[in-house]
Amino acid sequence: MNEQPSSPLAPFASTFTPNLPELLQKLQCSIAITTYQAGKVLIISAKDSENLSMLPRTFHKAMGMAIQEDRMAIATKSEVVVLKNSPELASSYPKKPNTYDAMFMPRATYYTGMVDIHDLHWGTDGLWAVNTSFSTLCGIDDHHSFTPKWKPHFISNLAAEDRCHLNGLAMKDGKPMYVSALGNGNTRQSWRENITKGGILMNVPENKIILQGLPMPHTPRIWDDKLYVLLSAGQQLICVNPENGSYETVAHIPGFVRGMAKQGDFVFIATSKLRKNSSTFKHLKIADKANEAGVTVLHLPTRSIVAKLSFQMTVDEIYDVQILPDMMRPNIINTYGEMHHEALIIPQATFWSKQP
Repeated sequence: MNEQPSSPLAPFASTFTPNLPELLQKLQCSIAITTYQAGKVLIISAKDSENLSMLPRTFHKAMGMAIQEDRMAIATKSEVVVLKNSPELASSYPKKPNTYDAMFMPRATYYTGMVDIHDLHWGTDGLWAVNTSFSTLCGIDDHHSFTPKWKPHFISNLAAEDRCHLNGLAMKDGKPMYVSALGNGNTRQSWRENITKGGILMNVPENKIILQGLPMPHTPRIWDDKLYVLLSAGQQLICVNPENGSYETVAHIPGFVRGMAKQGDFVFIATSKLRKNSSTFKHLKIADKANEAGVTVLHLPTRSIVAKLSFQMTVDEIYDVQILPDMMRPNIINTYGEMHHEALIIPQATFWSKQP
């Protein structure tokens, strides 16, 4: 890990294994993470083969993030913000010209209300969101706060009661395929009654439970036709056989694991520092061990940890991790400042309205 000076640490200060910048260069990508606790989207890029760049942007209670080619969507406290990449605006960015190779600019905001959206995905028919408050999968559009499209068979009716803590969604061929939840109850926050052993995985098209008794499952993902899931309270990445409801442990990742993405043969897995005073986390066996937030890189073919980043300041809890492929120094502009008002995009050209 890189040594840090003894002076007070700067915001977002981190240590990382020396090979991480070189690995990002080799993979030709950057990492994007969301931290609802700090209210940020943070983009991590390689400055060169030895140093990293940390670019934070404020997004209130940032949670799920969806990437589709040149589009990005971010779930926040009461909105879903859609952004689009403009390399042309990036190269002419007035504050730092000729620095960035990508720039995600806000294009639309959907006002969902405070429904506690977790995972977010682009599908063949638009944006899909895990609406945790209402225990449902929903569509995000400009017609309603949200459009309910699917709920577990054990949920009797829609209500803002977070009955099962539906959280994760795996897509296949642009359609929802599997979801994770922390319980299968039908009363307000009933998942809290068995938080360490009540987790389930469900097949969405068949609306049936395929695996249960899991320690806080999150982040189901389908890669190479295999279903991978993080067991947050078990410090595990597992590979699930949906046909017979079995699974094997792929790797043990120290800490509270939640949020992951894959690039090439490498899986980037986020870990969070657990709040000791949290009613949700304080009784977990791993509460004393989960004292670090960061990103662990796993080489999937060999199942070995090959790189790591650890935050020393600001970031304690991470929700999502996404990879920005073919982007070595991306930027992102939020809607809280004035900069997005100055960026203009039309079909054949881009402009900075106040550029000298």
